[in-house]
Amino acid sequence: MIFADEVFAGDRLRAAIGAAYRADEAACVKALLRQADLGAAANARIARAARKLVSGVRKRRAGAGGIDAFLHEYGLSNREGIVLMCLAEALLRIPDAETANRLIRDKIGPADWERHLGRSESLLVNASTWGLMLTGRVVRLETEEERNAFALIGRLVARSGEPVIRQAIAAAMRILSRQFVMGRTIEQALARAREQTEYRYSYDMLGEAALTGEDAERYFDAYAHAIEVIGADTSGRDLMDAASVSVKLSALHPRYEFRQRRRVLPELSGKLLALSLRAREAGIGLTVDAEEADRLDLSLDVIERVFAEPALSGWEGFGLALQAYQKRAVFVIDWLRRLSRRHGRRLMVRLVKGAYWDTEIKRGQEQGLAGYPVFTRKASTDVSFIACARKLLAARDEFIPQFATHNAHSIAVVLELAGNARGFEFQRLHGMGEALYEQLVGAGTPDFPCRVYAPVGNQEDLLPYLVRRLLENGANTSFVNRIVDDEAPIKEIIADPVETVRRLSPKPHPRIPLPADLYGAARRNSRGIDATDRFALEPLAAAMEEAAGKRRQAAPVIGGVEVEGRDGLAIRDPADTRRVVGTVIEAEDEDLMAALARAHDAAPGWERTPAEERASRLEQAAEIFEDEMAALMALSVREAGKTIVDAIAEVREAVDYCRYYAARARADFARPLELAGPTGEENRLELHGRGVFACISPWNFPLAIFTGQITAALAAGNAVIAKPAEQTPLIAHLAV
Repeated sequence: MIFADEVFAGDRLRAAIGAAYRADEAACVKALLRQADLGAAANARIARAARKLVSGVRKRRAGAGGIDAFLHEYGLSNREGIVLMCLAEALLRIPDAETANRLIRDKIGPADWERHLGRSESLLVNASTWGLMLTGRVVRLETEEERNAFALIGRLVARSGEPVIRQAIAAAMRILSRQFVMGRTIEQALARAREQTEYRYSYDMLGEAALTGEDAERYFDAYAHAIEVIGADTSGRDLMDAASVSVKLSALHPRYEFRQRRRVLPELSGKLLALSLRAREAGIGLTVDAEEADRLDLSLDVIERVFAEPALSGWEGFGLALQAYQKRAVFVIDWLRRLSRRHGRRLMVRLVKGAYWDTEIKRGQEQGLAGYPVFTRKASTDVSFIACARKLLAARDEFIPQFATHNAHSIAVVLELAGNARGFEFQRLHGMGEALYEQLVGAGTPDFPCRVYAPVGNQEDLLPYLVRRLLENGANTSFVNRIVDDEAPIKEIIADPVETVRRLSPKPHPRIPLPADLYGAARRNSRGIDATDRFALEPLAAAMEEAAGKRRQAAPVIGGVEVEGRDGLAIRDPADTRRVVGTVIEAEDEDLMAALARAHDAAPGWERTPAEERASRLEQAAEIFEDEMAALMALSVREAGKTIVDAIAEVREAVDYCRYYAARARADFARPLELAGPTGEENRLELHGRGVFACISPWNFPLAIFTGQITAALAAGNAVIAKPAEQTPLIAHLAV
């Protein structure tokens, strides 16, 4: 086979996880509503507890911690918040000073910082606002009159130029990063943690997705060092009271992806096992962080293999994070429960809402997938969180539940479900949620244990984490944002998500279309295939294998008739030149002259064909391409040497060209184009074809560019003579 992978034959629980990957959202939410409905009496108690928590936060607002207030004042709902988001996302990775200067001039200067001054009781917010006001004034000196009290200061700072401003903003970013990062080193982080002994800590080494083997080794060493240092600092505490470490699998292997499962599974499992053994020896816990949805399936394989190791028997410090915004979350709990029972020890499960929502939506749309792996409504994610929390707390013989949330209603739900029993903990992010958890955590002996997720690392490694936190908590729908907003009624903030979803209906968010409907009524998005979904890949692999077994033949096609009677040249697989993919009869001079004559004869009739019919023909071609996707992909791999993922993209781009130019034909050629004349009167300009076009395409996009050139010319009413690259005639012939 072109690619193959073993499946979990007969594994009902893994099959259920796979089936829910991009399942119909409404059906998923309806099932979750039944599991998350706690009844009127429980909901009334939850509402009272949540109201008390929110009121407590607002009373403590002045000392509620800088970041909560900062995210509220500069959230993504106002221009200034977006400006800061741009800076946070860009400044840390801009390589040269001039580009940084331009960004500052472009983003900081035009913003209205003054309107934020004095609106917050937070010293951090007001100090930041003063600095941004001054910076904004300086960079606007070139274009605005100096007509206020800041003019003199502005002139003084302007003499130093934008490099000074750049350094000032970089310093401000370092201050901001301190709010998100516990320390540059694990030693610094531990020292800082000793100032807040009422909390437990889980340390995460900043840095994402090793790109090379050297990167992976460096991250492994950082985790190993952190485990050693944390263990030495633990001083014989109970496992649950001790600090722990959080590990990203993407940091431990540069090819951590489903398509590399056969290689990655043994290599990555070995690294995770080595770290787990060190954590057990150190007397601390280790949690596997959750990442993008396309990594979940492989992560479960790794977790299953490591958890089954006899060397870890009796150690209950191994855990993983579970994202409630994924449709698969409740089914993963069922599978984990079986894993725990099979090996006779509990798993730590950190239940989170999820921090990659924007990425998941964007990827689904970009790749033209059948649906999204996440819920499109925030309230639906909250419903999933309740359903998952209920399952975890009902199975404390198999799990040590950990609930990571800054949402007062979610906290109140956990307290209601837990009753008088313990055996669980809360978790929050470093720098956030202090005022909320101060009401639950008692000094020295917590009423309800809370663990702080504490990132550790340099400012240079902060970017991905910082952007996720700002996106997650800077939106005006974020609980972190709304809880400190006095204008947001408490009743709305603590609303039961089950009732909210029932009121809105379980349907997806109306402003987030399915990937197929991304372009609205104009055209349908091309259909993609999820290369991380084994249930989608199995039938594709079989169809591609069948198509790859056929010996292809290509020849000049003139007016629908193929040239015959000449010997063909062999086309060989560039990945293995011993393999002949097919043969091609190349065009000769008389073939070209015959094609030109035929094209000139055909052009007038095609030009007179109504634009609607031309568009319809192109859309039919798109449908056929999608139906024949496996055959076209097989040739993309065998003839052009493309990877599976690139082959999917190749076919999709060809389909998009067909539909795009069909839409342009309807828009531009179905009615006359009206232009204003020199006297102001409108002139009617009839768009029409120009005769015969020659389309010569390259080998590196043998289907996409070949199709794009031809469909553009056909949509405009032209006849076409098309010449593919000599390296890739077979796929062009199949397309024709």
